[in-house]
Amino acid sequence: MPPLLSDTALVFGRYFRQVVGSWMALMFGLMMPLLYLVFFGPLLHNVPLGGGASSWQVLVPGLMVQLGLFSAAFAGFEILIEKQHGVVERMRVTPVSRLALLLGRVLKDAVQLGVQSLILVLAGFGLGLRAPVLGIVIGFAFVGVLAVSIASLSYALAMRVSSAQEFAPAVNAVNMPAMLLSGLLLPMALAPGWLDTVSRFVPFRYVVDAIRAAFTGHYGGSTMLYGGLMSAGLALVAVTVGTRVFTRAGA
Repeated sequence: MPPLLSDTALVFGRYFRQVVGSWMALMFGLMMPLLYLVFFGPLLHNVPLGGGASSWQVLVPGLMVQLGLFSAAFAGFEILIEKQHGVVERMRVTPVSRLALLLGRVLKDAVQLGVQSLILVLAGFGLGLRAPVLGIVIGFAFVGVLAVSIASLSYALAMRVSSAQEFAPAVNAVNMPAMLLSGLLLPMALAPGWLDTVSRFVPFRYVVDAIRAAFTGHYGGSTMLYGGLMSAGLALVAVTVGTRVFTRAGA
């Protein structure tokens, strides 16, 4: 096995075991999306959302992206804790690839988000969601790439700041406007013209629209193309930035 793959598997295993040993944290991250699903979803039954999609086919994909934005964006807190306990310092003297130190972490976040998304979709089916299996699989793929992208940037930011007091405000300053402009709960097509125009500069909007298209069985067209290109571009930029920060910091 190439050193990069073996190192990545080693780092992934270390952090994934922590997730398995803390299932309460896994479920706690699901609380807000599940509350939206149960208490907000029924309000959309009689709302004309357009596009021929049911209210659940609109809401569940948005909540999957919301889950990714929240959980992956704050993944960097792990780095801050490790800094305080000297874990980062000890990793600097190991021969493990710097890229593997990042990839192992973000793959753990992608798998964790995949499990959470599966629970969310199953809950949605219990409430009335109906979607093709292929569409759901495509949705999971989009969410996995999103997790890798956002977690990479989160870890990079955590490497550059010294405390949670710096980290959390910076994440919220970007995360909240991005979520509001992504149309997570309602399609941005319902927004007034100026707001719809502003939202087109937010990459997550295209990811949400692509997952919604997949959940309705529309696998071709510009919506899926733009979502795929935006996801791939964001992942490329994010992993590149994260790798450079990890390499320079010697984490």
